[in-house]
Amino acid sequence: MPLSKQREKVRFASGDTSCAAWHYPGSNGGCVIMAGGTAVTKEPASDLFAARFNDAGFAVLAFDHRRFGESGGAPRQIVRIDEQLADWHAAIEYAAGLPGVDPDRISVWGFSLAGGHVFHVAADHPRLACAIAQTPLVDGRAIAPNALRSMTPGALLRLLGLGVADALGGLAGRPPLLVPAAGPRGAVASLTTPDAMDGDRALDPEGRHTNWEQTVAARIALQVGGYRPGRHASRIRCPLLVVVCDQDRSVLVAPAVQAAANAPDSEVVHLTGRHYAPFLESHEQAAEAEIAFLRKHLDRHGSRDCR
Repeated sequence: MPLSKQREKVRFASGDTSCAAWHYPGSNGGCVIMAGGTAVTKEPASDLFAARFNDAGFAVLAFDHRRFGESGGAPRQIVRIDEQLADWHAAIEYAAGLPGVDPDRISVWGFSLAGGHVFHVAADHPRLACAIAQTPLVDGRAIAPNALRSMTPGALLRLLGLGVADALGGLAGRPPLLVPAAGPRGAVASLTTPDAMDGDRALDPEGRHTNWEQTVAARIALQVGGYRPGRHASRIRCPLLVVVCDQDRSVLVAPAVQAAANAPDSEVVHLTGRHYAPFLESHEQAAEAEIAFLRKHLDRHGSRDCR
């Protein structure tokens, strides 16, 4: 059955605006809330995994962070971490009221930047049944040197200059200065690691998502290095699955493994491949591991063990 027949477009309030989402009704009472990293909108971020989770019986709520995709919020394409975390909190509250969803059987799933959000959100929501962080950005300080080495000196200077100008312009009410979310080495882009350019073939191999704007406000270059959501791992009380790719050059493996070790109830799945391998050559392994984890912690006749 086509995805458009299985899901419905919904909106939920968050802050002073609203977030757009796809709701896939489930059959077993469990629900997985999903979002993607940086400028990745809900369709390329979640379609591949959401369909698998829904086929397994789980409801899915896949949403766009505010200022991106079909969600509200202006100016556009700006990553504000506090706003995005608030969007997750609003999504959890909304999902708990969806028909057929047991509020005690809700999980969160994110990758890359949103995978980092999962650590923070799970720590703040002890009622969650479980959480999945796929190739998560857990420690901006740890990955920053690698990201800097992937840039040419000239591109780095131009990106930092744009970042400062963008941040100052934002204070003055000027429109954001946008850069590509990913680019090859030498480009002035948010990310130029060796696997950054795998995104298109991983998330939109058929070019269907024509409205996906793959840009981000340049001020992100001043933010990511200070974002360290893995520090919240010790506060997570629900089971946590962390999926890492052993050749990941974007968020690296060691920070995620270390953060997982600090969570009281966690497991780590290692995949072969680079940052986007869960959407490419390692998709089956990733999907099977994540579905098994969800079944273990959501398919429990309404009980949970993460109080």
